[in-house]
Parts: sequence; C-alpha cells; structure tokens
Amino acid sequence: MGSIFKPKMPPLPPVAPPPEPPKSELSSEDKERIAKEQAAIRRRKSGRQSTILTGPLGIQEDKEEALDTLLG
Repeated sequence: MGSIFKPKMPPLPPVAPPPEPPKSELSSEDKERIAKEQAAIRRRKSGRQSTILTGPLGIQEDKEEALDTLLG
C-alpha cells in the first residue's frame, strides 16, 4: 500500500557535456616565474633541513664529535 501514496519521481534533466580543459600553453615569462618560485622553495627546504641534527634513528653526528666537547 505504500507505493500508492508515494509520488513518482520526475525524470532527471539531461547531463550537460563537460567543459573543455584549459590549454596548457604558458608564455616564457610564466615559465621563468614558475622556475624561480620552485628554485626558491628548494633553497628554503635545503636550508631548513641542514639545521636538523636528528633523524628517525636519533642524533646524526659522528661519535668523535660527541666526545670532543669540554665543559668550562
């Protein structure tokens, strides 16, 4: 009896075709700007990683360097 009281679904509208993807043609200025940005990012990453002295296994310095410290 439940199907008697349920309204029927209207038909779905037709699906629109997908839009055309943008062209990947970049000007030489854009290519240069992107290359500079990526170089700056790599430079900042390498600078920050060089200051980190620990890794997944602990301190990453030689045993000789650890023993040569003097206090006072």
